[in-house]
Amino acid sequence: MPGYVSKALKQFQHERPKVKQDAPYPSARIIYGAKKQYATEKSKAPLLNAKEKKFIQKVCGKFLFLGRAVDSTLLCPISAIAPQSSKPRKDTMAQTMQLLDYLASQEDAVITYNASEMILAAHSDASYLCEPEARSRAGGHFFLSSNAEIPPNNGAVLNIAHIINHVMSSATEAELGALYIMAREAVYIRIILKEMGHKQPPTLMQSDNSIADGVVNGKIQPKQTKAMDMRFHWLRDREC
Repeated sequence: MPGYVSKALKQFQHERPKVKQDAPYPSARIIYGAKKQYATEKSKAPLLNAKEKKFIQKVCGKFLFLGRAVDSTLLCPISAIAPQSSKPRKDTMAQTMQLLDYLASQEDAVITYNASEMILAAHSDASYLCEPEARSRAGGHFFLSSNAEIPPNNGAVLNIAHIINHVMSSATEAELGALYIMAREAVYIRIILKEMGHKQPPTLMQSDNSIADGVVNGKIQPKQTKAMDMRFHWLRDREC
C-alpha cells in the first residue's frame, strides 16, 4: 500500500524521528538472573484529556487496517494500546508516539504470495503472562500451502495478535487457549475455501508447546479447570 503511511503521518502531523525507531512497542525490561517474575504494576501516570484520547483512538483505527491488510508487525502494539484508549494515560501517549516513530522510520511493508495448492495451514503461539492484569497473548499466522506434513510457509491470509481475556494458569493453558482461538478462525476460512472449490484435508496447526500437543492429540490427560477442559475438548472434537 504505497503512500498509506506517509499520508497518515501527515494527517497526524508527525515528523520523522531524528533517531531511527525499530521497535513498534516498548519491550519489557530484562532482569538477568532474577529468580522471580513480578507482575507489571498499574500505571499511575496522569490521565489524558478528551482531545488526546481521540488522537490515540484515531491512530489505532487508522493503522489497524494497515496491520490487518499488510504489516502484521502493527497488530501487537495496536492490540496493546487499544484497550487503554478508553482511559488513556501519559504512558499510553508515549506508546502511541513510539508506534508513529516506528512507522515513520520503516519502509513500506510488502507481502509476497507464492502459488500453492490452496490448502489452509496455520501457526499458533502464545506468550504467557506478558500483559497487564496477568493476561497472556495469542498469536496466529494463517496461510495457503500444499498438502504436506510440514506445509511450506506463504504470505498470510490472516494474522492474529490477540490478548486472551481470561487469566491462564500455566504456559500450556495459554498455548491451548491460543490453539482454540486459531482453530475457531480456521473453521470459517475452511468453509470459504470449500465454497470456492478448494477441498480441504484436516488443517495442520503448528504449535511449539509439546504438552499442548500431547493434550490436544490425546497423549496426555491432565487435571484441568472447566474452562481449560472445554477448550481442549473442543479442539479434539473438531475435525479441522
